[in-house]
Amino acid sequence: MTTWLREETPNDIFRFLREGDEGRHQTARVTADGASWLASAAGGRGTALARWESRPASPAALPCGTVFDVVNVDPVFGRRMLDQLWTEGPGSGPVAVHRGRMMLFAAPGTAQRLPALLDWEEWSEEVPRPLCHGLGDAVTVPPLVPSGSAGPRWLVAPDTLHPWLPGPEVVLWACVRAVRATSAADVRVSIFPPADPGANVYDVSRRR
Repeated sequence: MTTWLREETPNDIFRFLREGDEGRHQTARVTADGASWLASAAGGRGTALARWESRPASPAALPCGTVFDVVNVDPVFGRRMLDQLWTEGPGSGPVAVHRGRMMLFAAPGTAQRLPALLDWEEWSEEVPRPLCHGLGDAVTVPPLVPSGSAGPRWLVAPDTLHPWLPGPEVVLWACVRAVRATSAADVRVSIFPPADPGANVYDVSRRR
């Protein structure tokens, strides 16, 4: 196991995060437990984690498929999904943004199952097709410490050792609810009855 996980390391990033955890509840801030969870995706090893130890303000590449999958969606539609998850649903797991896309961290297996569920759903044509990252894929995750740059950043940062992650059915539900909410918002209700297509129409603007 690398020194990235050792408490006795002089510049221990975990100690730094723990000291910052006290009295602070920032949704976009990674906690020490959240950092441990991220590290578990790579088994606590790898050049990415070694780089993170010395450069906690830099992003890192982590594998998907064992600790988490990632559902990569259009940012506008992703915001609508988050609205549904937090107002009508069970909430979300960690969420990040990178290169103009939103990344929703989901339960392992979601990347394989979600596309098939979308194909069966009657609203599937209205859902912007997500990119699903699972076993065999890797994603760039935001840094542990906010860098203030234009790179990847957390919207909902990991903050526990065992964060709740939505499965494929929950993500599908959020997709469908986001589409329905958008469709409902586009409906305009009028107090006037529909016009009779056979009625005579006079241009009163020309009246003298």
